[in-house]
Amino acid sequence: MAEEPKSDGQVATLGDSKSRQAAKELYPMSNWKYDAFLHTFSVLVDLFFREVHPRGAWRVPRSGPILFIAAPHANQFVDALVLQRTLKNEAKRRVGFLVAKKSIHGFVGYASRQTGSVPVGRPQDIAKPAKGTIYLPDPHHDPTLIRGIDTDFENEAEVGGMFFLPSVKGQTGTAIEIAQILGPNEVRIKRPVKGKVPMFQLTGRDDVDKDGNLTSEVNGPREGYEGIKYKAAPKVDQTQVYEAVFDRLKSGGCIGIFPEGGSHDRTELLPLKAGVAIMALGTLAEDPNCGLKIVPVGMNYFHPHKFRSRAVIEFGAPFEIPSDLVEKYKGNQRRDAIGQTLDMCYQALSAVTVSSPDYDTLMCIQAARRLYVTGRKVPLPRVVELNRKLATGFSKFKDDPRIIDVMQRVRDYDRQLRYLNIRDHQVAYATMNWPKVVLTLLYRVAKLIVLSAGVVPGTVLFAPIFIATKIISRKKAKEALAGSTVKIQGRDVIATWKILVAMALAPVLYNFYSILLAFKVYQDHLWGYVPAWVPFWLVFLAGWVVFPAITFAGFRFGEVAMDILKSLRPLILCINPTSSYSVHKLRERRAELSEHVVKTINELGPEMYEDFEHTRLITDPFRDGFFSSTGEAGIGGDGEKAGAGEEEEPQSPVSPSTSLSREERMARRSTNRSSQAIPRTESFSNIGAVGMFATRPPSRAGGPSRSRSSSSGGGGGGFGGPMGGFPVSGFTSLNSKEGFNEASSKIREAMAERGQLRRRRSGAAMSTSTTTTDTTDGATNGGESSEDGWEEAKKAA
Repeated sequence: MAEEPKSDGQVATLGDSKSRQAAKELYPMSNWKYDAFLHTFSVLVDLFFREVHPRGAWRVPRSGPILFIAAPHANQFVDALVLQRTLKNEAKRRVGFLVAKKSIHGFVGYASRQTGSVPVGRPQDIAKPAKGTIYLPDPHHDPTLIRGIDTDFENEAEVGGMFFLPSVKGQTGTAIEIAQILGPNEVRIKRPVKGKVPMFQLTGRDDVDKDGNLTSEVNGPREGYEGIKYKAAPKVDQTQVYEAVFDRLKSGGCIGIFPEGGSHDRTELLPLKAGVAIMALGTLAEDPNCGLKIVPVGMNYFHPHKFRSRAVIEFGAPFEIPSDLVEKYKGNQRRDAIGQTLDMCYQALSAVTVSSPDYDTLMCIQAARRLYVTGRKVPLPRVVELNRKLATGFSKFKDDPRIIDVMQRVRDYDRQLRYLNIRDHQVAYATMNWPKVVLTLLYRVAKLIVLSAGVVPGTVLFAPIFIATKIISRKKAKEALAGSTVKIQGRDVIATWKILVAMALAPVLYNFYSILLAFKVYQDHLWGYVPAWVPFWLVFLAGWVVFPAITFAGFRFGEVAMDILKSLRPLILCINPTSSYSVHKLRERRAELSEHVVKTINELGPEMYEDFEHTRLITDPFRDGFFSSTGEAGIGGDGEKAGAGEEEEPQSPVSPSTSLSREERMARRSTNRSSQAIPRTESFSNIGAVGMFATRPPSRAGGPSRSRSSSSGGGGGGFGGPMGGFPVSGFTSLNSKEGFNEASSKIREAMAERGQLRRRRSGAAMSTSTTTTDTTDGATNGGESSEDGWEEAKKAA
């Protein structure tokens, strides 16, 4: 039976009974319910986040099946809502997410059913503490044998089920798949245990290297070791889940998945689960011509658990699964096909996310980025890209003495900032003279007093909800941490519970306030201020308008007031004679450290990428004395917020700014006008980021085209070169009149060459239309990633 065309997200009903059964049991998507849900709850995203910036959404295909892979999964249920909202607004696509079966109850379950989610049963969700303890009796000669003490494997375990070892702070708990049950006290696991922590847990021995190998020839566990507690989970049959996903994709719909398997609060990507590869390969195995594309999505948050934080949702270049991998999957090489597909997905996600080995390193990377962009207002998406490039460079050169020295200096500088209790961007206040500091302080105090008039009423009204959200979210974080093998502090559930609690309590609280107001009007007309002809029920309705408005105004005024309040301390330090010396010394130290960071990046960048100078995002301020706050490529545009999610990057006191000439400003203004046809989330001021104008040849020896996309996806990594190993060729930085002239000259030469080639092939009559078509194709194909690009990405990683 042939499939009929379906709307976005609708599950196709196939002829076989199994597929029909899957379609009945899972949740088909209702377009109007989906749109109504997003329209209603988008206000929660706007209230919780100060800014959610989509980037690269133009890359998302407007039709055909898409598998969205999003990471890191740092905000439990909020991630899906943010991504669904972004895709609907920017790409006009509806997407149904895979959701844990344990979460399909209550409000979250209701919401997931309205948006076409696919419920998934996970072993870790149904794992329960089992009797006794387990250990490895013969790790050298029989590493797949697990023995138990006081266990009952025959009743508490099953083939295909899982054992879960306890998590350790900073280390993920290990999952072990059961291959054979040998008795009540012995099982055979599918593959040997890997890693230092699980090997220590199962042997109790200290002679374990970082790869999980025992360094001593002595066999068996530590003498007297009685094993470790564990959890057991039965085998979970995912057949219906995969069938529902296959049907949805083959019908042209979209599926979203967080391939790490669950939310977490780590600073690096977790290993991807095999399910995402099986979904892609299985769909193509059933329908090779469906046109399935995989789109990586980077969920880049700044303080994801905090109220009024910021986020950048970055879409990478879509890619397809090579047909040879699909053939391997159909044959007897499924493991190899799944492994290669997972590698492709991981490299694609690495190009749109920021990963670091630990939180301390991430903080150092962000501090180094602030020092590197001194003197520029960098827009939020560019902040994410610079963080990613520095993280990539750190992972490559982490053992280099220059990087070690920079990291140590940055840590020392951060410690001094914490000692003075000021922020990095506030160090610039030390450049102001004493009278200016006093006037600035007085002005900001006055402004804070004025804003308080709008902040206090809303804060008082909403205080019960603030208190409740904080208490409940912390409690839920502790519960999530206790039941997880991957979380560090459980921060990934805090934002979700803050939103859920506020959403549940706010209507109750406003209703209570409105009833009190109406009762007071009924009793004495609000101390005589309300005319007698006003009915109390009208006052009740007015309360539902007034009280939320007061709260919303309090949020907005409070946001500005908090920024002002944070800026008062460094101003007071600059006035205080006992502290001003320390602040001025800190400014001088910052200037020296900034120059050292830039110097180190300029030394290591070319070692990592040959075209570093052409693809760098930030002009070297110490080479030409160039500082700019203009909207050139790689430098923040007008009016865009900057900083590490909570502050703007100030103008630097290190070097004076240089102004552009009128001709240059006009050229720049014209460029911005001409780019208005490009989606508002992108800036193509640097024409060198477009593939057709790249200085490198389009391919290697006639091979497949290589990615030349900019930071918008697929490009840019390391300090100044391509992300994640994808090569990006630079053209020129359009920061001067000469740069624009050079660009124009090369464009004319390229177009003339293309015109001559077309005339030779098809005659002068067809040259104009063919050139136009080729120009479009060149710009489009410049963002594609080939299999060759994936191999180079893996080498760079």
